Amino acid sequence: MTATDPVLSEAPSTPPEAEAKQIAFARLYGEAVFELPTDLYIPPEALEIFLEAFEGPLDLLLYLIRRQNFNILDIPMAQLTAQYLVYVDQIRQHKLELAAEYLLMAAALVEIKSRMLLPSIKNEDAEEPEDPRAELVRRLLEYERIKLAAGKLEDMPKLGDDFFSPFVTIPKDTAPRWPDVFPVDLHNAFTEIIRRSKLTTSHTVGKQGLSVREHMSIILRRLQTTGFVEFYDLFDVAEGVAVVIVHFLALLELARESLVEITQAEPLAPVYVRLTGSYE
Repeated sequence: MTATDPVLSEAPSTPPEAEAKQIAFARLYGEAVFELPTDLYIPPEALEIFLEAFEGPLDLLLYLIRRQNFNILDIPMAQLTAQYLVYVDQIRQHKLELAAEYLLMAAALVEIKSRMLLPSIKNEDAEEPEDPRAELVRRLLEYERIKLAAGKLEDMPKLGDDFFSPFVTIPKDTAPRWPDVFPVDLHNAFTEIIRRSKLTTSHTVGKQGLSVREHMSIILRRLQTTGFVEFYDLFDVAEGVAVVIVHFLALLELARESLVEITQAEPLAPVYVRLTGSYE
């Protein structure tokens, strides 16, 4: 070897530390796996291709037409029939119980395709012959409308899933239950009566004898003829404040003796006075 000859050097060998730092492509029970097992068996069913699920022949036809952007009013029957038969052959290999319905539609497609190959013959009225695809187009359009409507119904809230109906227990007792009249309600009603009575000015001077028992009788006679009276209508504000107060005391005495009832139809509603036991 001369001085001008190039110096040949051996390629550096991979150190053992680098070989130990290989990248694991999987881990099994926490252990790194660097090589595929040679006895790995994959059953044929694991490589099965799952096709899109269709609800029937019309659903499959509509899918093929929309996927290829075919004009549904001018369907190319040759292409559509070929694609349809490919799918039918696939389902016949796996789901024979579903093949009958699809085979019936396949026969109809082949018939339409054959009729389109025949020369068109005009009838005696010189009208254009009916397109063999007309009935199929009508069924497809009707199916598409129903499918879109079903999708909208499916998106609507469902009873029991998205919302629940209120449940109210009605007691068997049919007797009317009137809301309780609280003292504050009675106080507000009487305050209104006093305010109305002050609007009427009386200049009569003289001694006036007022009897609570007499006014109790007046209230009872009026309720016996009318059944029930609104609280405000029970008082005559034109008679003055003194008469209104005695009339109110007579009403309280009748209520204490359970001869009349003071009720209202609902909370914050007008207050009524009626005889005890009268529901008219």
